Amino acid sequence: MRYLFSGPVSQLGFLGNYFMENKIPPAYYMIYLVVAFLVVAAAAYLLGSINTAIVISTKKYGHDIRGYGSGNAGMTNMFRTFGKAAGFLTLGGDVLKALVSVVLGFCLMGGPGQYVAGFFCMAGHVFPVYYRFKGGKGVIVSAVTVLLIDPLVFAALALIFGLMFAATQIISASSITAAFFYPMVVYAFNGNAPNILYIVFSIFMSFSVIAMHKDNIHRLLNKTEKKFTIHKDKK
Repeated sequence: MRYLFSGPVSQLGFLGNYFMENKIPPAYYMIYLVVAFLVVAAAAYLLGSINTAIVISTKKYGHDIRGYGSGNAGMTNMFRTFGKAAGFLTLGGDVLKALVSVVLGFCLMGGPGQYVAGFFCMAGHVFPVYYRFKGGKGVIVSAVTVLLIDPLVFAALALIFGLMFAATQIISASSITAAFFYPMVVYAFNGNAPNILYIVFSIFMSFSVIAMHKDNIHRLLNKTEKKFTIHKDKK
């Protein structure tokens, strides 16, 4: 998003920039920031809590995806369990909720709002309030957030993911590797003028994705992790 807008908008958001241009007293602006933070955090968390995999598996197929395959409520398990249509629908839903969250955060709070939205959308996806706090691992949500915040960093991580997947054909190993390198790539691309908030955010997202793959890491170490497969579409 910082590549689409520059100047005050990128730092304050559209409404925040309006406050500054119209010389509204700082006290009112501080109240606005608090309200904007709460709105962005709540909206992103609630959007993140809408788990597309659970919705599709229960409504379309009559089975909760968390009871099948790896037990993860995410795209990869949907591909393996219910086929291409279910997998791509899950992908689309996860992309959409992350997109809406981050754009909302940017519009209300500027650059910092993207981090707030990404954080809480990720939290909602992993710990959804609608599904007893048992959700997915947040790979797609975090990937979309990274793409919107910094397309160049996303491109580098996509390359790392792609190379790892080409070598292993294992989604979890590729996701973990890309997540591990995320803070390093952020620093490499922004080392001359490091944004501390950005670096802290990247470390959090990296840790979160890796931590949510603890069972996959165990299977990888035991060489029992399955390669990526797509089952025939189920009706």
